Formats: sequence, C-alpha cells, structure tokens
Amino acid sequence: MTDQALADRLGVCSWSLQPGDPAALIGQLKQIGIDKIQLALDPVREGGAWADAGAQLADAGITIASGMFGTIGEDYSTLDSIRRTGGIVPDETWDANWANIQQLVPVANDLGVKLISFHAGFLPEEPTDPAYAKLSGRLAKIADLFGDAGIAVAFETGQEDAATLKGFLERLGKPNVGVNFDPANMILYAKGDPVEAVKVLMPHVRQVHIKDATPTGTPGEWGAEVVVGTGAVDWPAFLGALGAGGFAGAMCIEREAGSDRVGDIRTARDFILRTLGQS
Repeated sequence: MTDQALADRLGVCSWSLQPGDPAALIGQLKQIGIDKIQLALDPVREGGAWADAGAQLADAGITIASGMFGTIGEDYSTLDSIRRTGGIVPDETWDANWANIQQLVPVANDLGVKLISFHAGFLPEEPTDPAYAKLSGRLAKIADLFGDAGIAVAFETGQEDAATLKGFLERLGKPNVGVNFDPANMILYAKGDPVEAVKVLMPHVRQVHIKDATPTGTPGEWGAEVVVGTGAVDWPAFLGALGAGGFAGAMCIEREAGSDRVGDIRTARDFILRTLGQS
C-alpha cells in the first residue's frame, strides 16, 4: 500500500484540537497535513459559530469520516466519578441526553455522516445485573433511531474488557452497532491488552482511534495519556492485527492531554505512517 493510501485513512478527532470555530480547525488541519476528521457534533447541533461547519469544511477540502457526541454531566476526574456519570447510564441525565441525541439525526444527515461514536458508559458484566436491561434498552433505542436514518453507531472501548463488550453487542443484536476501538483506553482503564482485545472485537470494529497511554502504577487510578509512540501500545502488533483482520476503516488520531496538540498529532501522524510503511 502506498504512503498516500495510508495517509488517506488517517484522520483527526476535531475536539483534540480544541478549535473555537471551523476556520480555526481548518487552519490546524493544514498545519498537521491531514484532511479527514471525526467531527464533534454537539457544537454543530448547538449552532453559533459551528452552524455552517459542513459548508466551510467542504470548501476547504476536509472530509468528515464520522461524528461523535458527548453526554451531559460526565466527570472524568476519577475512575469512580466516570463510572457514576458516564454515558447514558445515569437516570438523572437520560431524558436530556435523549433529547439531544434525537436532534443529531438531521445534523448528521446534513453533514453526510454515516457513523457516529459515543461512550455508552460502563456496561454491566452480567445480563442478570439489574442495570443491564435498562442500559440495553436505552442503547437499542439509540441504535434504532440512527439505524432508521441509515447511520451506524460505534461504542467507544475501554470501560469494560473486550469479552464483556463483545457479549453485550451480540446480545443487543443491532446490525448498525459496532465499536470505535481505542487502544489507549484499554490501558487507561486497565481493561486488558489492546492487541488481544482488538482481535476479540475485530468483527465489530468500525473505526479506530490512534492514541497512546501508559498504565497506572496505582490500582483504581487513571493511567496517563502520552504522545503516540511513547506509551505502552505495541503499535506494530496492533496495526498488524488490524491488517490481519481486514480492517479498512478510518484511523483518527485523538489527543486529550498536552499543550501542543497540533505538534503531538503531527508526531502521531508521522509515527503511524512510518510504522505502517514497515509492516
């Protein structure tokens, strides 16, 4: 595969760059040298400076590979806090989250987005857990909403191990639901080896995040996100597993720490291209 073909599969998670408006995002992408993104959809839904993001991005030659939405009240300060507040699990935020999610369908249609990822929240490990049926019902409702519009959805990985997520997806039984696989999240949440995990989940993987991390030295605490190529992800093995599994989707670089997001994402781009060129 040529370097250009590899480069065409690389994207950037728009929220990683913390842009104030589409023009700022376009300028940052030009600095990085990538013209594909996973776009945060909530700012577009809310309007304001992002109301005409689709037109501005198209005019600049930027392709939207997929979308992403967040949920209300998420608190990532500790593992315990995100377990309580993450995704669509909390009852107190479900109604508002569901209202926002419904508004995303016309947004996605206007942008031509056919894949949307989000954090579902911590999935119960056993179907007998009282919370299982409630969460499964909410996720089925979201899947059907997007499915009726021809849109696929992908759960972010990391908050449960690969076997738990695979079992949940199989029992959910929604053909438009898959996985956005983030190898760093497996490390940050201490939920298993990313290479073995992606092999387990490969039939469900719709998109990949390119992100790296180091594991925690203290059980129950976060690991640390680091620049791609400097953490614990075995990138040759991980990318090799993607290739062996026939994955051909977008690979979007995500950076959620550090003070030089443009520089760190450019470093990640160069590292992945070098590694793929050798594999």
